[in-house]
Amino acid sequence: MRIKPIRNEEDYQNALQRLDEIFDAKKGTEEGDELEILAILVDNYENEHFPIGMPDPIEAIKFRMEQMGMKQKDLAEVFGFKSRVSEILNKKRKLTLEMVRKLHTTLHIPTEVLVQDY
Repeated sequence: MRIKPIRNEEDYQNALQRLDEIFDAKKGTEEGDELEILAILVDNYENEHFPIGMPDPIEAIKFRMEQMGMKQKDLAEVFGFKSRVSEILNKKRKLTLEMVRKLHTTLHIPTEVLVQDY
């Protein structure tokens, strides 16, 4: 096992190739240990060089509704009125703090996503 830091794109590509080669290694073996350490290094490199931003709050709501099989009318309980649901989903009205709390509880969307500007 020869592991070294991932400092550039070439190191990253080599690490990905090695990960692919030892992907099925059993835990507790030398290759299993190498796999675990290499995965951590790759994850750190990717988080630093390819960060993924948070989704748009309204798109997150729509996505979660789709996942849960919900329709706009189902959100009337959260927002109070059907017309308000339409205004929110069309970005004509901002989310209030109370709405953010209810959406977090109902749809399990992180509050950090819901409180962003849009």
